[in-house]
Amino acid sequence: MRIGVLALQGDFTAHARALEVLGHDVRLVRRPSDLDLAEGIVLPGGESTTQLRLLASSRLAAPVARLVRDGAPVLATCAGLILLARTVVEPAQASLGLLDVTVARNAWGRQLDSFEGASDRLRIPLVFIRAPRIREVGAEVEVLDTFAGEPILVRQGAIVAATFHPELTGDATVARMAFGPAIGDARVDRPLELGTHRLDRVVVA
Repeated sequence: MRIGVLALQGDFTAHARALEVLGHDVRLVRRPSDLDLAEGIVLPGGESTTQLRLLASSRLAAPVARLVRDGAPVLATCAGLILLARTVVEPAQASLGLLDVTVARNAWGRQLDSFEGASDRLRIPLVFIRAPRIREVGAEVEVLDTFAGEPILVRQGAIVAATFHPELTGDATVARMAFGPAIGDARVDRPLELGTHRLDRVVVA
């Protein structure tokens, strides 16, 4: 699948690397023409207010929203989830309003409060870095996984959105939920070989 990874700010390189390992054709998206052949899109973590400003200045807000509305597969992580949310609080800010959730920004704490764990249902590894918390989900939103009882991974139509950073864990579960296995990736349980990371060295802002 041809997947565009929004590459204006944030941890887009980790997403691109993870998808390439799965065999997908990855295109970094910095201008509207980069979306011409995209069949899916990743909205990565980073700083959501900065990403909103860059989406506007690069004239990408409308084409990204159109791709999402047209039903293309979407993976939105951390700040990407904030960009898509219907409502953003603590503090309030604008968003694309395409995912029926209410999220609180940075509600798991600041950079120094970053932590790792495992999810409640799927037992997938989690990396939280200045992560948002999902306060409310709409009727059409399915909660796929939780952490300490709170929703952290949701799906609405073709959108899969996570409050954490699956691209930093070496686990392909969330990427496959969003985009399916690439051609030749028959062993859907095969772990990614992305190496290891030190949480205290991961900075996505």
